[in-house]
Amino acid sequence: MSFLKFSWIMIVSFSLFFGCKEESSTPAPKAAASAGAAKKELKLGITQEFENLNLIIAQMLATSYMYKMVGRTLTTIDPDGNWVPKLVKKIPTIEDGDAKLTKHNGKDVVEASWEIHEKATWGDGTPVTGHDVAFSIKVGKSDTVSVGEKEVYSQVEQVVVDPQNPKKFKFIYDKPRWDYYHLGTLYIVPRHLEEPIYNKYGSQPQGYEKNTLYVKEPTNPGLYMGPYKVAELKLGSHIVFTRNKTWYGETPKLDKITVKLIPNTATLEANLRSGTIDMISVLGLQFDQALKFEKTVKAENLPFNVNFKPSLVYEHIDLNLRNPFLKDVRVRKALVYGINRDDLVQALFEGKQFKAIHNLATIDPWYTDKKDDIVLYPYSPRKAKKLLEEAGWKLDLAKKDGYRYKDGQKLSFQLMTTSGNKTRELVQTYLQDQWKKIGVEITIKNEPARVYFGETVRKGKYPAMALFAWISSPENSPKSTLASKNIPSKENGYSGQNSGGWTNKEVDHLLLNVIDKEFNAEERKKIMKKVLYHYTNEVPVIPLYYRADISVTPKTMSGYRLPGHQFSATNHIEKWTW
Repeated sequence: MSFLKFSWIMIVSFSLFFGCKEESSTPAPKAAASAGAAKKELKLGITQEFENLNLIIAQMLATSYMYKMVGRTLTTIDPDGNWVPKLVKKIPTIEDGDAKLTKHNGKDVVEASWEIHEKATWGDGTPVTGHDVAFSIKVGKSDTVSVGEKEVYSQVEQVVVDPQNPKKFKFIYDKPRWDYYHLGTLYIVPRHLEEPIYNKYGSQPQGYEKNTLYVKEPTNPGLYMGPYKVAELKLGSHIVFTRNKTWYGETPKLDKITVKLIPNTATLEANLRSGTIDMISVLGLQFDQALKFEKTVKAENLPFNVNFKPSLVYEHIDLNLRNPFLKDVRVRKALVYGINRDDLVQALFEGKQFKAIHNLATIDPWYTDKKDDIVLYPYSPRKAKKLLEEAGWKLDLAKKDGYRYKDGQKLSFQLMTTSGNKTRELVQTYLQDQWKKIGVEITIKNEPARVYFGETVRKGKYPAMALFAWISSPENSPKSTLASKNIPSKENGYSGQNSGGWTNKEVDHLLLNVIDKEFNAEERKKIMKKVLYHYTNEVPVIPLYYRADISVTPKTMSGYRLPGHQFSATNHIEKWTW
C-alpha cells in the first residue's frame, strides 16, 4: 500500500542500483549543522535503493520520497491530514460549482474543472499544462505499461483541455466518485519529452519503462517541475539535488541536497555522528536501533532529535492463496490464532508500535474493532490446534519432530522478506517459534529488496508467505490490494497489488461498484465494515502491526515535519532550513 487514487506504496528497496557502496567513518558526536548552515547544503542518509523517478511506473516509497523534491502532484495531504492543492490553484468542490454530478455518454459521472498554477513550468522552461496531464493519464492507463495503481489513472475517462488556456482542463470521471480530488498518486510527466519515447516503445511490454528519459537521462532538467532538480546521480552511491530555478512555489531555503545511499544502518549512524551526513530520513534507522540511539542522544547530549510518529505503515504477511495448503481457510485462521501479537509488539518494540487486527489503522474513520463487525483472533494456541486438526493436519508421533502431517506431507511454509532487514528477521524468528508450537514448520528464504519486490512479490512468485508493508492514508479504498481485477498477471503486465490472488465477489462489488459512488460519510463506513468482515473472516493476509515513522534531524533544523502518512516530509522540502 494499493489504494487506487492513493496508493499503498511498498516500503522497500528496489531500483536500478546494481551495487551498494557504503560510507564508513569513525563515530564522533559532532554536529554537521554549522557547515550546512554556511553552505545552505543538506546531506541526508537513506538505506533503501530506489527506482527511476518516473512515478507512473515506480512503486517504492524510497522513490516517492525523493520524487517529492523534484515533482508535485495535483493535490496532496499536508502534515495535518488535510487535502490541499499543490500543482493546481485550488481543489474544485461541489459547493463552488467547479465539480458537479452530471451525465456523460448516458451515465452518471463527476466532472471537475482544474487549473494548473500559471507559473508552473518544467525545468527547461516549458509550461506545465493540461496536455501533460492528459498524456500522463494515457500512459497510466496503458495495458503494456506496468503500473501498480492503474485506478488513479483509469478513473479519469476523459481529459478536456481548454483550447484557449491549456493550463485549464476538465476531468470527466468514469462514475460518480466522492473522492474525485484524491489525486496524490496521479503523477505527471512532461509530454514534450516523454511522448516520443512512449510512441516509439509504448506498444512493447515494458518498452516504455526501459526507455523513459527518467532512466536514460535522469539529469535532464525538463523532467522535473518541483523545488529541486536532479543534478547528479551515481548508481549505488548518491543523488544530488539543486534548486530548480523555474520552480513556481515558495523559494527553497536550501541550495543543495545530497541523498547518500548507505544500506547498512550501523554505518548510517556512524556517518551521522561523524558529520558525513546531517540527518537520517524516514527510510533509515530500524526501530530497535532508533530506540537505542535516542537513549544515546540523551546520555551524550548529541545535537540531534530522534523523531517518532505513529504511522499508517501496515506490516503484514501476504498469503499466496494458490498454495494448496493455504487454500484451506481453517489453516489460515489457525496461523493467526497462533501468533501472540500483543507479546510481539511488546517484546520487540517496547510497546511503541501497535498490533494490527486488519488493514486499517485506528486513526482511519473507517476503522472498527467491534466483534460484531469483524472476526477477531486473540492469541489462542488451543483454537489454532483445533482448526488444524479439523483440516486433517495431525501430529505424527512416530516422527517426534512436533510438526503436523497430512497425506504424507509436512505442514510447512516458506516465509520470505527483504534480506538484511534486522527487524523483519527478528519477526521471522519470532513467528517461526510461535508457529512451531502449533505444529507448523516455517522455513526462511530472504532476497535482496530489488529482487524480492521487483520480481517475487510483484509477480506473486513467493510460494507461501511474503512479509512486507504497505503505507496508506485514511478513507482510501483498498482496491489495488483486495479486488480480484488487481491480481497481477502476465496478461495485465503485472499491474495491481493483490499478489496473493484473493477473490471475493462481494468485496469486488463493494470496492469496484459501490463505495466510490457513496457521497455520505456514514454510509461509506458501513460499506467498509462489510469489506473488513470478509477480509478478517477469510484471512487472505495476516495482519501483524503498524509501524512508527522515524527520522533523525539536527536540533538546529526547522521547517521539517514528520507526517506519518503516505506523503513524505519531502512534500514540503522547500520549507526545510537550518
